[in-house]
Amino acid sequence: MASPRIIFAGTPDFAAASLSALIESDRAPCAVLTQPDRPAGRGKKLTASPVKQVATEHDIVVLQPATLQDTGAVAAIEALQPDLMVVAAYGLILPQAVLDIPRAGCLNVHASLLPRWRGAAPVQAAILAGDTKSGVCLMGMEAGLDTGPVYAREELTIGCDETAGELHDRLAAAGAELLTKYVDAVISGELQPAPQDDALATYAHKFKSADAALEWHESADALARKVRAFNPVPGAWFMLGDARIKCWQSRSMASVDAPAGTIVAAGQDGVDVSCKEGVLRLLSVQRPGKRPVTAGEFASQVDLVGRKL
Repeated sequence: MASPRIIFAGTPDFAAASLSALIESDRAPCAVLTQPDRPAGRGKKLTASPVKQVATEHDIVVLQPATLQDTGAVAAIEALQPDLMVVAAYGLILPQAVLDIPRAGCLNVHASLLPRWRGAAPVQAAILAGDTKSGVCLMGMEAGLDTGPVYAREELTIGCDETAGELHDRLAAAGAELLTKYVDAVISGELQPAPQDDALATYAHKFKSADAALEWHESADALARKVRAFNPVPGAWFMLGDARIKCWQSRSMASVDAPAGTIVAAGQDGVDVSCKEGVLRLLSVQRPGKRPVTAGEFASQVDLVGRKL
């Protein structure tokens, strides 16, 4: 019996983990779809996506259409006669014409416990909301945004100090393992998916830098979650005078009697900022153009106590 023909569609590191797992389990795709090379780094040099890099290393055909809405891209996929398309953080919308091509459909590796956190940024959203659990799902794709039925899921506990970057890496590994465990059963039809409960759905929109601003009228607990959720991208930040300071690590502390946004203490233990509820202790910060330092080191360089942020 011939091996099933799989097309893999993905772009960033999260997707590269699943692609690598398919290759290592002797299920190398017949082709890979990934987004066009983008300028990156200080020199803005065109750089291949992590998925393209993995595919190139293994001599897998790579297709990089700017859109899947044109007939040429659809025809190229159709010509590959795939049994299944595996999609992980691809970044392009799959029109119905593409969804209909694979014999066994399109299977999405999604970094949440669907129907919670459909959409573009489920990892950050889970941490921001204070969720204690996250996970990955294998979802059958349909026209709606992450609305398809779920074949399998793996639940993970979110650590109390875990950053989005750390959770992302654990979810990427869990997704890769889940994919290789069940992909054959999905293709053969042995595994049947369960529909989602749309009434329980929540949405994780794509975040902007403005969303990562530390607003001192919020609670210290909420701001500590924001610091974790936006580490490493784009980095939580606040303004100190005209300088935008990024905060990479913090801790929520008990309240003091001071207006929100007031620096109430600064020393080797950190920089304490009064919030609407509680105090946010900044532990690691970064000034523009500088390397990250401990907040204690920052406090030794700048007069902070009593300043209003």
